[in-house]
Amino acid sequence: MTRKAWAWALYDWANSSFPTVVSTFVIAAYFAQGIAADPAAGQAQWGWMQSAAGLCIALLSPVLGAVADAGGRRRLMLGVFTALTALFTAGIWFARPDPAFALYALACVGLATIAFEIGTVFYNSMLPQVAPADRLGRVSGLGWGLGYAGGLACLALCLVALVQPDPSPLGLDRGQAEHVRATALLVAAWLLLFSWPVLLALPDPPGRRPGWGEAAARGLAEVAALVRGLPRRPGLLRFMVARLFYTDGLNTLFAFGAIYAAGVFGMGIDRILIFGIAMNVAAGLGAAGFALVEDRVGSRRMVLLALAAMIALGTALLLARTEAWFWALALALGLFFGPAQAASRSFMARLAPPGEVAAHFGLFALSGRVTGFLGPAVLAAVTAATGSQRAGMATVLVFLALGALILATVRERD
Repeated sequence: MTRKAWAWALYDWANSSFPTVVSTFVIAAYFAQGIAADPAAGQAQWGWMQSAAGLCIALLSPVLGAVADAGGRRRLMLGVFTALTALFTAGIWFARPDPAFALYALACVGLATIAFEIGTVFYNSMLPQVAPADRLGRVSGLGWGLGYAGGLACLALCLVALVQPDPSPLGLDRGQAEHVRATALLVAAWLLLFSWPVLLALPDPPGRRPGWGEAAARGLAEVAALVRGLPRRPGLLRFMVARLFYTDGLNTLFAFGAIYAAGVFGMGIDRILIFGIAMNVAAGLGAAGFALVEDRVGSRRMVLLALAAMIALGTALLLARTEAWFWALALALGLFFGPAQAASRSFMARLAPPGEVAAHFGLFALSGRVTGFLGPAVLAAVTAATGSQRAGMATVLVFLALGALILATVRERD
């Protein structure tokens, strides 16, 4: 890959620390086990928070993406939302292990999630700047693989430097869960430390930049034109609808995997961290390995293959009754996380016209988040109604299957 491509991919290394440590393996489990009244209530509360965040992301992403296109400020907006992600993540440090801090913790994670996802719109829109059309899949997939490696490295550092040492060499109070809460500070620092290369290597194009008011007006007009034009691009429309469902399932799976492991199999923070490290190894290998063949088999086929494998393995996973089987099936499923996401990103990059990339990726984010509240909400409702975490997680498979069925009707070229 070129120097610019490596700088772009390094942002995946930087920002993957947030979903890995905060959304999935550490803070999510800490909230369910340490802050919420009980794990089932924690899963439900986490679900409503993710739903609210998803709704905000769905409303803001396409508009801000179009504003970035119109104003030529993708780099600036990526920098701003990266800084906001780090700020709100650092705030999680103050969430003590007490139900009185539940609302505060949910607010911090929710705001950080919104900033993270909106920043990703501008990051994804830079992909065509660093890779030619015949290598989009490879660069996207290898970037995603590097992201899993970054999440793994940050998670491992959390484990050996913060969570496991007892007594803590940093004087962290385990009774107040400071050894767990400090992982949020590490993620914020990690994000700031490794995100700057892309901001230096990929400047916005030269030329006159309109004022923010003019950019907003032009951006809104661009979004309206995109939406009106969707019926004339049936392939793009069906892809967006398909992604609406399967990304909802993927996001819900990421958000609740550690909470499920903690509640159903009684896994503590230490074991969840080790599980998270193993999952990131599997996911990184899958993303990098499948990236080498995606440009030959096609992005759409790669997504369908990944979804089919995840549905089959996910069904078996829900039936697993021992922790050993849970580990084996989860690691196999993890091989297909990266290909599903990376191939979706490169497929969108192939479909987007050069001058409207950020707006299309805003629409891409919209398709992944417009019903982002629905997956967590359905999971939360089923969990609350049945008192079963297994029943709640089973709803994920429905979303993956619906997305796969719709995507199967889309042609590789619109």
